[in-house]
Amino acid sequence: MEKDIGSGQVPTWCPGCGDYVILGSLKAAITELGLDLHNTVIVSGIGCGSKTPHFIRAYGFEGLHGRTLPVATGIKLSNHELNVIVIGGDGDGYGIGGNHFMHTARRNLNITYIIQNNEVYGLTKGQYSPTSMKGFVSPSTPEGALEEPVNPITLSISAGATFVARSHSMDLGYTKQMIKEGIQHKGFAVIDVFQLCPTYNKIINAQFFRENLYKLGPDHDVTHKVKAFEKGLEHYPKIPYGVFYKEEGKPTYEEGLPQLKEKVLVKQNISAVDISPLLKKFR
Repeated sequence: MEKDIGSGQVPTWCPGCGDYVILGSLKAAITELGLDLHNTVIVSGIGCGSKTPHFIRAYGFEGLHGRTLPVATGIKLSNHELNVIVIGGDGDGYGIGGNHFMHTARRNLNITYIIQNNEVYGLTKGQYSPTSMKGFVSPSTPEGALEEPVNPITLSISAGATFVARSHSMDLGYTKQMIKEGIQHKGFAVIDVFQLCPTYNKIINAQFFRENLYKLGPDHDVTHKVKAFEKGLEHYPKIPYGVFYKEEGKPTYEEGLPQLKEKVLVKQNISAVDISPLLKKFR
């Protein structure tokens, strides 16, 4: 049961927040995959949903805003046998952490990244975010947002992610399935979860989901990068969700490091390493 991996702490998110569904989906995915909690690390930044590591009885690290992926990279390289799952908001990932997102994707680390995309900064009282639609009125854009929104799907594909998918927070079962597939994928997996923020984003609601979202069909070729990119361009008003792109067999960043060929870094004996030349160099 999903509750068996809970930490005992209780979320205090707003009623109707999509973070509840994402948390439930993640717990269900971990349970169904039978992941060893002692070999699983959940990394987050700062945001409403970034409290997720507090609610699952695995290892967790809550870092700085926008710095989830550098932390996750360090954890993965220290022990590449760990299951590393990153979770954070759209502002955390596509805005403040946008630079890290791009480089983690192109390196293709074997990490699963779940983005809680509610198109608003919920924790800091509703400012517009990188994914807010053009014209979105918020405390920071009283006349409406001027910029075109970031497109998570095309950004992920062009940056080099080898698994790119989207789900939404009104479908716990499908979100769980996307997270499972992302965890099972060998390489950098991005799952953009379109979610509700009933407190600060009154545009993205249940009716909006029903009228504007559609699921990708079996005729969509997930191995064709150009077609996946074209589907990702369908952003408004009709928004597709499902697996857009999947590339198998591409070497991960960890596999290219000779230091990790013999054994994981944390198990290597470094007692005989002489750092005196390095210290001398910086004196």
